[in-house]
Amino acid sequence: MNMAAHEVGRVVALWRYPVKSMAAEPLEAVDVSWHGFAGDRRWAFIRGGVERSGFPWLTIREKPELRHYRPSFSDPERVAASPVFVRTPGGREHEVIDPELVAELGPGVRVIKQDVGVFDTFPLSLISTQTIKALGAIVAVELDPQRFRPNLLIDVTSGEPFQEDSWVGSVLQIGGIRMRVDKRDGRCVMVNIDPASTESNPAVLKAIVHERDSRLGVYGSTVQPGRVAVGDTVVVEG
Repeated sequence: MNMAAHEVGRVVALWRYPVKSMAAEPLEAVDVSWHGFAGDRRWAFIRGGVERSGFPWLTIREKPELRHYRPSFSDPERVAASPVFVRTPGGREHEVIDPELVAELGPGVRVIKQDVGVFDTFPLSLISTQTIKALGAIVAVELDPQRFRPNLLIDVTSGEPFQEDSWVGSVLQIGGIRMRVDKRDGRCVMVNIDPASTESNPAVLKAIVHERDSRLGVYGSTVQPGRVAVGDTVVVEG
């Protein structure tokens, strides 16, 4: 380890999102490539009539109950060759390309698959448990990390919130990967939606806007591919 490097935390949860805007798939370990977590956001649904717009995706903004659709790979370790199945809120299971599932999501909706993930900005996202807890204290609500849809949830060694902001511009060694922290994560109204109830609480985004300059957590990109697991240490390189 570089003498100037120092440990700043530990991974406490990992998630990927096989289908954009649907529920997360929790992971104990995952391979990370130049394009992020293996299988992350490889599938997405597009709204009818807006295919040529800058943001054609069907998201929880238009259909909050998407959070209750649970996708997963049939073989989590071989995602390139593994079909994705989606369990609906009604308990039915469909392959993601099943026309019955597509029709259930709305008129004109269609499904697409990408060789790399359908990301709004960068392929990796990270937030700390302390940051989420601190925001929850401001709005007087216990906040589920899934409001913020991170790939990596970190428990920071110092116990202080918002430490991830100070890592922007640095490279983190996390297990077998190296991740550059590129920017703070600008938030939108989707953080208002509770992933369990799908009810909206505007106080969440208002607090982020007023207290954190509209940003919470960080985005990053892969510097060195590898494998990361729950329990891995997070080291800021010197």
